[in-house]
Amino acid sequence: MTPKTPRHHQVDSLQLHYLRNLLTRVPKSAQPHVATQVRTIFDQPDADAVTAQFDRVVDALATKFPDAAAHLEAARDELLAFIGYPHEIWRQIWSNNPQERLNKEIRRRTDVVGIFPGRESLIRLVGAVLAEQSDEWIEGRRYMSLDVLAKSRIRIISNQTDTATQPAATTDALTA
Repeated sequence: MTPKTPRHHQVDSLQLHYLRNLLTRVPKSAQPHVATQVRTIFDQPDADAVTAQFDRVVDALATKFPDAAAHLEAARDELLAFIGYPHEIWRQIWSNNPQERLNKEIRRRTDVVGIFPGRESLIRLVGAVLAEQSDEWIEGRRYMSLDVLAKSRIRIISNQTDTATQPAATTDALTA
C-alpha cells in the first residue's frame, strides 16, 4: 500500500495545466522554485490568505521573471475564481475527476463496440452513458452535496436603506 501524498505535493488539474503554461515563461533551472511558489497560493486556509499569497508570489516573480509575473497577474480572475465558494468544496472545484471518470467510461464502452455502423449509433451509445450518469446524480450520488451547493449559491445583498444580509437563492431550486 502506497502512502498518501501530502497535500502540498498534490497538484489538481486546474493548477497543473496553468502551471505548465506559466513555467514556459521561466528558465528551466528556475521552474521548480517558481512551481513551488505558485503552489503556495492554493495551500492557504481562506480566501483572504489566498489573495494575499497570490500578490506576494506575483511581487516575488516580478523582479526576476517579469514575463511570468505578468502571465500570472493576467490569469488572476480565473485562478482565484474558486475563493468565492465555501472552502470545503475548493478541492472539488479544482478537480476534473468526474469528467475524467465519465470520459473513461465512454472510452471503455466505445472500445467494446469497436466499429460503429454510423454516427447515429455512436451518439446513441454516448447518450446512453450520459443519461445513466444523469440518473446516478438524480438518485443522490452527487459529486457535491445539495447542502454545499446551496451554501455556494447564497450571496450577500446590501441595499441602501437596509444593510442586513439575506440569501439571494434558496435550496428549493436545487431540489427541483
